[in-house]
Amino acid sequence: QVRLVESGGGLVQAGDSLRLSCAVSGRSISSYIMAWFRQAPGKEREFVVASDSSGISTYSSDSVKDRFTISRDDAKNTVYLQMDSLKPGDTAVYYCAADRRYMTVIAGDHRSLEHWGQGTQVTVSS
Repeated sequence: QVRLVESGGGLVQAGDSLRLSCAVSGRSISSYIMAWFRQAPGKEREFVVASDSSGISTYSSDSVKDRFTISRDDAKNTVYLQMDSLKPGDTAVYYCAADRRYMTVIAGDHRSLEHWGQGTQVTVSS
């Protein structure tokens, strides 16, 4: 059974940085496209950033481009989301996801993705 566990969320001020972690068990992350999504209150879950299974290619949404970076440590079977220059609009629950279909992931088709974590809250105050 594949399990994803996010950590690292919290309350920060605008302009601060935060790093989220997603520890994966049950299968190697090298088998998956790994991604981060987020969901703000009353809004649809939205795609944030993804990494292909090799970790070489990444794709980000326009709203976080140049501020958020995804990385992966295959030895630790963990994926990270480095978030810089945070804004109040980044406030959301952040979810880690794993799937084997790159185009499905970057299209933001969250309802069909294979594996999800439970989410971690990020709150950015102004």
